[in-house]
Amino acid sequence: MVCSVLLGRIHTAGGMELTSSSREATSPEATSELVRKIQAGDPAAESELISRYGRGVTILIRRASSDTSAVDDLFQQTFQIALEKIRGGDVREPERLSGFICSLARNLVIDQFRKAAARRFTRFVEGAQAADPSPGPLEDLLKVERASIVRSVLSELPSERDREILFRFYIAEDEKDSICRDLVLTSLHFNRVLFRARERYRELYEETTRRKVGKPR
Repeated sequence: MVCSVLLGRIHTAGGMELTSSSREATSPEATSELVRKIQAGDPAAESELISRYGRGVTILIRRASSDTSAVDDLFQQTFQIALEKIRGGDVREPERLSGFICSLARNLVIDQFRKAAARRFTRFVEGAQAADPSPGPLEDLLKVERASIVRSVLSELPSERDREILFRFYIAEDEKDSICRDLVLTSLHFNRVLFRARERYRELYEETTRRKVGKPR
């Protein structure tokens, strides 16, 4: 489903509204008043914020994760941080509250993905090291060295997008469509980005291994 995500007024490509909030309730004036009430410590306004934008936040998070527990945690984090920011006066343009909450939820989703990808990659490397039940001392040493090089090369890639696309496609084994959606790439652009990221990784890997063995080619 192709969505234009504007929290508080989320529409599918066909134009169906996915929130019960009225246009009056989501007008710039009403949104500014809601922010003012939250800053004044009005508990009802805080509940109204969650009621108004909760459905949109849930839809956005569920597009990235099917883990119910993770969705709940990210939902709670989104509104906890949003309320803290509003109370602290960090929302300087109340009429853009929808965009603020959308960006906040998306950033939390991306951050969780990166942490999860790092954990999966660590398990992947550790699993590769333990694949042989009875390796000799030399093989043990070589496996540890290769794992160290792999971690080093991935961390040294200068492009954050390169690191993310390699992690997600080869380690996390995410679907191509999901990666394209999250990184805002067409299928053709994805292929080009992946190819370039793979080439940059290969070049850096070869350079790193040459440094390790001390034999320039």
